[in-house]
Amino acid sequence: MNASLALLVIYTALFVALGLWIGRRARATDFFVAGRALGPGLIFSTFLAANIGASSTVGATSLAYAEGLSAWWWNGSAGIGSLVLAWWVAPRIWREAASHHDLTVGDFLERRYGRAMRGIAATLIWLGTLTILAAQLLGVAAVLNVVAGFSQLTGCAIGALVTVSYFIAGGLLSTAWVNLVQLIVIVAGFAIAVPYSLGAAGGWQAATASGTNLLASTGPASGWRLLFLLGPAFVVSPGLLQKAFGARDADAARKGITWNGVALLFFACAPALIGLAARSAVPALAHADLALPTMMARALPAWLGTLALAAVFSAEVSSADAVLFMLATSASRDLYRGFVRPGANDREMVVVARIAAVAGGVCGIGVAMMYGSVRAAVGVFYALLTVTLFVPVVGALYVTGTGRAQGLASVCSGIPVLLLVHVATNGRGFGVISPVLAGVLASAVAFAVAARFNILNSRRM
Repeated sequence: MNASLALLVIYTALFVALGLWIGRRARATDFFVAGRALGPGLIFSTFLAANIGASSTVGATSLAYAEGLSAWWWNGSAGIGSLVLAWWVAPRIWREAASHHDLTVGDFLERRYGRAMRGIAATLIWLGTLTILAAQLLGVAAVLNVVAGFSQLTGCAIGALVTVSYFIAGGLLSTAWVNLVQLIVIVAGFAIAVPYSLGAAGGWQAATASGTNLLASTGPASGWRLLFLLGPAFVVSPGLLQKAFGARDADAARKGITWNGVALLFFACAPALIGLAARSAVPALAHADLALPTMMARALPAWLGTLALAAVFSAEVSSADAVLFMLATSASRDLYRGFVRPGANDREMVVVARIAAVAGGVCGIGVAMMYGSVRAAVGVFYALLTVTLFVPVVGALYVTGTGRAQGLASVCSGIPVLLLVHVATNGRGFGVISPVLAGVLASAVAFAVAARFNILNSRRM
């Protein structure tokens, strides 16, 4: 075992032990919403740690390696979406969740749109969420490949084992505190990695000699057009909204998520610059996903490289636990209690959530092997998430009189249009109208039409 791998093992063992210790007596409200006791600091850390994952580190760096500085939009879009969530969505939905004792987004959707909407949304989200979990596991595998030469399958399996181990202990309560530790390592690692990477590439001018057009875009999943793919997803992600449910009050949610959004706007520069540096320093990589861990292993002194790789590892694992949070709580609260056993008590739900987390981890490994690329896997998740939830969630918060017809109409229109445009254009869309944006527009139109019919029918009655 080399020194880098040994230190990574010790670090991993420490945060797994922390998660197990915190979660040893977790109740259902602790598991699902951390007892609604998180202040702005913990909301900030658990949001930012969840948002800095495989896609925002390995994926964004690989995009910069391929296309240049416009990869800033990968994390920049997440920051913009987070600010929208902080000021226009999170405080409103927190108040509803607190007053109605909602534990998941499914609780909110069922109250507004009926039981069928809860089932459809939970099923689609479960299918899409497995792809984002796969992306996180692929990010872990990329780090372990550089550190120890592990195969992609072995790396994904280790990532799943580590994340599931501390998540199942205490759900959101455990992950909120573990995320705080991981975030410190992430920030320190990337702060060190950027200047060293630029130095390894021959300095600022050499690293930025090509690909510095911030507004460049070669398709719907690159450049400024990422704003339409990623921005809305960070407004309505069930995992993020449920973390917001854990805030002690609406003000704590707004402040913590705002700090997270601002931090993401600054963090977006780091993987973009490291990817640019990698283009100059290691121009012949076998796979673009290796750009980030390779630069951290080669450009930094050994001990700093280990810290930086631990930062990447932390980023992937902290996002993976956020994904498991979505899978586990949706399976137990929305599907099991919602449709299989409506009378299930809190203890049963926690048991089912833990089983679902283990099952999700195993399935995530299989999906990772199917995709093989972080960016390929993550695109599916964001597309399904945005088209399924953006209009129903925002509509429920801002449109009076919403009901079953609007919710079902939006989902049943948006998803088919997303798939149709994607297949018809091979994923390119029509100019600025990407498949995801087309799906959201169709969902919004269907929602508005259904609302109009409801108004007309109520007047006739």
